[in-house]
Amino acid sequence: MPIVNRIAAQTEEMAAWRQHLHAHPELEFDCHETAAFVAERLREFGVDEVHEGIARTGLVAVIRGQGKSKRRLGLRADMDALPIEEATGAAYASKVAGRMHACGHDGHTTMLLGAAKYLAETRNFAGEVALIFQPAEEHGGGGKVMVDEGIMDRFGITEVYGIHNAPGMAEGEFLTTPGAILAAVDSFDINIKGQGGHAALPHLTRDPIVAAVGMVSAINTIASRNHYALDELVVSVTQIHAGSADNVIPDTAYINGTVRSFDGEVRTMARRRLAEIVAGQAEAFGVAAELIYHEEYPATINTPREAAFAADVAQQITGRVERDGVPGMGAEDFSYMLEARPGAFLFLGAGEDRASLHHPKYDFNDEVAPIGASFFARLVETAQPVTD
Repeated sequence: MPIVNRIAAQTEEMAAWRQHLHAHPELEFDCHETAAFVAERLREFGVDEVHEGIARTGLVAVIRGQGKSKRRLGLRADMDALPIEEATGAAYASKVAGRMHACGHDGHTTMLLGAAKYLAETRNFAGEVALIFQPAEEHGGGGKVMVDEGIMDRFGITEVYGIHNAPGMAEGEFLTTPGAILAAVDSFDINIKGQGGHAALPHLTRDPIVAAVGMVSAINTIASRNHYALDELVVSVTQIHAGSADNVIPDTAYINGTVRSFDGEVRTMARRRLAEIVAGQAEAFGVAAELIYHEEYPATINTPREAAFAADVAQQITGRVERDGVPGMGAEDFSYMLEARPGAFLFLGAGEDRASLHHPKYDFNDEVAPIGASFFARLVETAQPVTD
């Protein structure tokens, strides 16, 4: 069962949708034009219901098949872009300064639209399917908001599936795994208050920069010295800000960073050690310090049965599936949907020689859109077959 011929025939149309979305990126929950474009296409396709305004600019479309089914799949695509200045030089490059689709959400939305058009035309499945178009994946947790607003119960969703494109993987190859596929993500801010003064008289100051350097050095020991080496954990300091002149010791310094983990106990340990390090280093250097810790997206955890089912369907589409892929340290707010319902998240290879996600030269590969759309469509037809 390769790429669906009817969907393959939509390749140029799907590329046009994707390139339109790419040229008009929107951030977080402010996906108003994107949602309007999606809703217009869905109504053109003749879907049975379009429910707008969920999580502000999210929407859920319902397509009815034939007869009844005990299963009702939810298929999810994210719609938001990133605050990055585009450098692709494409004819359809972002028309909005400082914003671009650098993660392929324009392609994810297109794949789900392609599946929607096919499913609305053919209706070769039982029961109903719910198509979830979500804002604010990159920042804001739109997936959590949609779940909190009750989409799983409201639309009777029994299991949920999502795809993310993957530059660096062979074009058309799928990857998934039972259990954790992406990490939990947290972030932290450390505000240090010392006493500044003349750089020639450091003994009269309480130098926040020296304290910050001590904290960063100690923070880097959390992953190397405070947990078992085979338990995945990343603790990265990503920002240090202090000072404004070469002859002035400042009053304050600021540190920011991220924590990535899979295991709840490891996550708790990292947070505890951060607090202990900040307090201890502050006392040692005679400064005041405040740690603000933000628990963000949980780990993305596939349920084994659904991961195996999704892999079986993907195998039918391209014949190339890694079923026990190595989990990544990135994060996804699809995790909230998988906390609410069984399901699976997969990666779809976009080509080995393409720019990476979140890079100014990244561009979604339009050639893989029919593959993703075919996967979504066959997932529904296989899970909810029409019976005599």
